[in-house]
Amino acid sequence: MTPTQPYPDIEPYRTGFLPVSDEHTLYYEESGNPEGKPIVFLHGGPGGSSHPKARKYFDPAFYRIILFDQRGAGKSTPALSLYENTTWHLVEDIEKLRLHLGISQWVVFGGSWGSTLALAYAITYPQVVLGLILRGIFLGRKIETDWLYQHGASMIHPEEWQEFIAPIPENEREDFIAAYHKRFLTLEGSEQYKFAKIWSDWEDANSFHIKPEPSPDEEIATEETKRLTEKSTLSVALIEAHYFMNHCFFEKETFLLDEISKIQHIPCRMVQGRYDMVCPPRSAWDLKQCYPKAELVLVPDGGHAGSVGNMSIELVKATEDFKKVYP
Repeated sequence: MTPTQPYPDIEPYRTGFLPVSDEHTLYYEESGNPEGKPIVFLHGGPGGSSHPKARKYFDPAFYRIILFDQRGAGKSTPALSLYENTTWHLVEDIEKLRLHLGISQWVVFGGSWGSTLALAYAITYPQVVLGLILRGIFLGRKIETDWLYQHGASMIHPEEWQEFIAPIPENEREDFIAAYHKRFLTLEGSEQYKFAKIWSDWEDANSFHIKPEPSPDEEIATEETKRLTEKSTLSVALIEAHYFMNHCFFEKETFLLDEISKIQHIPCRMVQGRYDMVCPPRSAWDLKQCYPKAELVLVPDGGHAGSVGNMSIELVKATEDFKKVYP
């Protein structure tokens, strides 16, 4: 019987650091079954990080579960580095990790920015991808970044939008990404963090359909927790702005849709929240029109977060169904 809830917490059986360039070293981990079928999880952002909760989507008896932190993010080093940090560097990093782990083929699971990166990787290395499980589709187009950072989500969350635009002068409000990007690069210390926190708060306001109340444990933050939270906030804001200012490093904004013919043979399931305010369903719909083999599951009460409610249930169903794609 297909599970209807995420699996229990597990710990990695192996962690490591993989040098992928003279500058960058990636943190990676493996959990589940060391002899199991390999599946790699691509986190969001860009600039986010892997999280222990991500292991819970996968049957630990069946899957060899691989998580890693992308360049400049999480436990990868150097932190916050924008040097040689592009979509195509990340694609090559994924391939280097596959080869390092001795994996011939695997299923790729990506959410939000992770869905973008999963598609770019599959288009580049279609022969090694057995299947794609995607959540909260983002295709790197201007219409998508405009929705969140210019005009669209602002109509849904006007209170938080007012806080987002308040520190930006009127003469810079035609491009909020550029305005924040400039401040992330020119400010330091507490001033840089102040703008990163505003950016992060705006994204968080749109990431949950129903925002859960913090647990007592979450309200009692240690100094170490606060330090890590500040680092994570800076990482997401700085690296996201870097990618969005550079159009996600695609030669044209329709690159993924234009190249989708290269992966028509690869099974794909998209799990998309109907009320996703960060990555609205239009992108998943557009992808489906170019990728008929892909299955689109619209979660009626779903938002952006994959860990909440029926979104997590559908993602677990997807990983269960994709057991059949392995030879």
